[in-house]
Amino acid sequence: MGKWALRFFLVLCLLSFVLSGCGYFSTKKEIGNAERLLSELKAAEGAKLVPYEYCSAEAFLEVSKLEFADHDYKAAKGFVERSKSAAEAGLAEVKKRK
Repeated sequence: MGKWALRFFLVLCLLSFVLSGCGYFSTKKEIGNAERLLSELKAAEGAKLVPYEYCSAEAFLEVSKLEFADHDYKAAKGFVERSKSAAEAGLAEVKKRK
């Protein structure tokens, strides 16, 4: 019974480390995507044409980075999704206007 319990514990520890790393890398990738969208919006003069969407995207991205730095990957991912959504809405509105 002792060997079985030790193996179970080791597998459980390994699994928890693997799954916790997934949150880190996926959130980091999403932050990079949001930064790219925000830079595209900035290049399309989004700050002048769609200030609400631009400011929202920028603010949500900053909060996401703060949450990421505090190792709260779930909250960071939520904020980065909102940032991407605002940036995409801004880009769509800029394309309509041009």
